[in-house]
Amino acid sequence: MPHDRPASPSTARTWLSRFDTLRVKLFLAIAGANVVLVMAAYLIHGWSFDKGLVEYLNQADEARLQPLIVRLAEGHRQNGNWDWIAQDHQRWQDLSREVLGTGRIPRRAAEPSAAAGDMPAAPPEPPPPVGPEAPRVPPALTIDPRLLLLDPAQQVLIGPAHRVEQAVLKPIRVDNALVGYLGYVPRLQMVTSLERVFLAQQTRTFAAIALGMLAAVLLNAALIARWLSRRLRVLGEGTAAIAQGDYGVRLPARGHDELAQLALAFNHMATSLQAAQQARQQWIADIAHELRTPLATLRAEIEALQDGVRRPDSANLDSLAQEVHRLTRLVDDLRLLSLSDLGALDYRLAPVDLGRFVRHHLGDTAALPGRALQVRSELDEGVEVRADGDRLDQVLSNLLQNTQRYSSTPATLHVQVRREGAEARLTWEDTGPGVPPEALPRLTERLYRVDESRASASGGSGLGLAIARAIVEGHGGRMRASASALGGLRWDIWLPLAPEATHG
Repeated sequence: MPHDRPASPSTARTWLSRFDTLRVKLFLAIAGANVVLVMAAYLIHGWSFDKGLVEYLNQADEARLQPLIVRLAEGHRQNGNWDWIAQDHQRWQDLSREVLGTGRIPRRAAEPSAAAGDMPAAPPEPPPPVGPEAPRVPPALTIDPRLLLLDPAQQVLIGPAHRVEQAVLKPIRVDNALVGYLGYVPRLQMVTSLERVFLAQQTRTFAAIALGMLAAVLLNAALIARWLSRRLRVLGEGTAAIAQGDYGVRLPARGHDELAQLALAFNHMATSLQAAQQARQQWIADIAHELRTPLATLRAEIEALQDGVRRPDSANLDSLAQEVHRLTRLVDDLRLLSLSDLGALDYRLAPVDLGRFVRHHLGDTAALPGRALQVRSELDEGVEVRADGDRLDQVLSNLLQNTQRYSSTPATLHVQVRREGAEARLTWEDTGPGVPPEALPRLTERLYRVDESRASASGGSGLGLAIARAIVEGHGGRMRASASALGGLRWDIWLPLAPEATHG
């Protein structure tokens, strides 16, 4: 006979995981908070209604007792004491019921209607109408079991003496003289008769309203949870696609709330990742292209030497050395850029007079390889920055090589150093040909060339300006390209002044 096996912990966790979702959590959070509010509103409303009903009934009792006080004062004025009613409890009951609106109870037949000492009789009331036209008058709410009559010394004459401490005393005055008190016990907590019926009806009404509000709260919580979870589910699916390498996914951004802003931020991130992926692919392709050219040249020359087509003389060996030097320089540039990306590029900062430093670098232009340059300079001295001299020299060398390669003969270079606020500004301008405006922002991109066809002829790797920008930014400065007034390219480099130079 097979036996039922208890559910394993893994099965229980799987079952519970169905409810461990954001949609369920949102529903429980929203519904729970609103249920608490509904219950609190129900309890507060019920308590305030009970309290308000009791206060209303007490105030109504006081208003109804005022005619009874007047009748008692009139009876005391005629009889001079309370014996006429204190010794006749039936008269007390008849008077209280008559004045409080319950209708007059017939007097005893043996009782004279106008005997001495009797209270003046009230005029007879007409009989109430009968038949279908008679108004429906609910029975009046009696309070006579809670009434007390006390003398001026607050001694109980009529009523429950054990409740005198709970009673509210209303003075009875005759010709401004205190002759006694009419006391009544207020309704503190419980009400009877029609009051309880009315209270029960109101309680049922409040309960029905609370149940309706509770149903509306649950429906509203379910709709809100579904709406929010659906938008977040789309975000989760997009994130999963990004994790799998699909950077082309985009999310719909509807509205202007935080979720819409999150969708916009996600789309911006996806665009950046897609651009980074394309840049990485282009970067790898460009590096492979740059390495292929010198390697192909080396291979061809080595094969020519091996086949005996070319002799291993000094000229052929120099050609091989140039290609090896080109490869070495390219690898060194790539390594420098990689260190800059990792923040591991070492800088040995020291105070440097930028004007003197640039003058020293351009001092012997005749000995520089390449085209001859006519150099004009305006180099202010005393413009001191904190810089690494070797790295700064590399920036100037890359700019100078770029000018020599691409400036037409006769080439002119104009260099200016001056102080500009809390920064030092280096301006570097050369003669044409110029650069198209759309290409200016991309000149410092790695392996970017305005004219790809002249890369091999010029000998440039397309990394010099990228290295210059990395070094300038490593010094806390910035670098910008623009059109030169001389017809070529202009570079503006800003470097922060040394602290002592700033205060000076």
